[in-house]
Amino acid sequence: MVTMIPILTTNAGQLFQADCLKVLAEVESSTVDLAFADPPFNLGKEYTSKINDALAEEHYLAWCESWLDEMVRVLKPGGTLMLWNLPKWNIPLGEFLRKRLTFRNWISVDIKYSLPISGRLYPSHYSLLYYVKGPKPAIFHPDRLPIACCRHCGGELKDYGGYKNKMNPAGVNISDVWTDIPPVRHAKYKKRDANALSLKLMDRIISMTTDPGSLVLDPFGGSGTTYVAAELAGRRWVGSELECSSIIERFDALGDDREHLDEIWSQKNKLFTDADLKRRAKSGKPLSLDYRIDDRVEIEQDSCNCKPSTKGPAQHAL
Repeated sequence: MVTMIPILTTNAGQLFQADCLKVLAEVESSTVDLAFADPPFNLGKEYTSKINDALAEEHYLAWCESWLDEMVRVLKPGGTLMLWNLPKWNIPLGEFLRKRLTFRNWISVDIKYSLPISGRLYPSHYSLLYYVKGPKPAIFHPDRLPIACCRHCGGELKDYGGYKNKMNPAGVNISDVWTDIPPVRHAKYKKRDANALSLKLMDRIISMTTDPGSLVLDPFGGSGTTYVAAELAGRRWVGSELECSSIIERFDALGDDREHLDEIWSQKNKLFTDADLKRRAKSGKPLSLDYRIDDRVEIEQDSCNCKPSTKGPAQHAL
């Protein structure tokens, strides 16, 4: 698909150490299922590639529009484009994309990304724009999330009253506000850049918008999270970065990422996490038999100061 020589080739993908526009120009039109971008945010950060991250606003937006045009071109009909950036930039870039694609969602990801700024509200979320090529997505199967529970006793934080028997055993419908994405890297990755993308975030995006064998494009490789998530999930991928040494090192030792992703997969698409069920059992908070789930654990009596949040039908012993 790309005639340039990749700096890294795996069973599923290719990474090119080159300017994103040069790589995008060689990608065939209408071949990509998911195009994801996490570009520099123009905050004056110093990159190892020595790029200028403090452009005039007009220059920065014009540059973004140049590679977004290419990403739109390479998308298949029904393909997804996701853009990760600060709200400041995604407002004008969203309008640019609106003229070319179909808007689906502005997803707010609750992560504190800076120190408080004097004279302004504390910025505490990133913007993830979701667009598709054509009237509707060709692939859409979002993850379901576990019920939010007290981190001390495992009790539900929302009262589902008499609707417990109507809850999907696979979990709760995901919304356009994501509050469960970790703000920092996984504990095992202490040497990784603190602003690296969360593996949980990329797994959620890839799971929602692609199938096994789908092609994922990310022109701003960063620490390689998109490529790792795609590789381990059985998706094909192609990407670029100006300096690729950290990505190559990561692919040389995928064990921790594979273990972390297995943990992520084990705790999604279920109504209660294993940890919350154990907390409930330890705290002596029986789980209503009205829930249509089979994952139940034995009670080990304990106590918790959390006020019970469930009402409605009587609770039954586990």
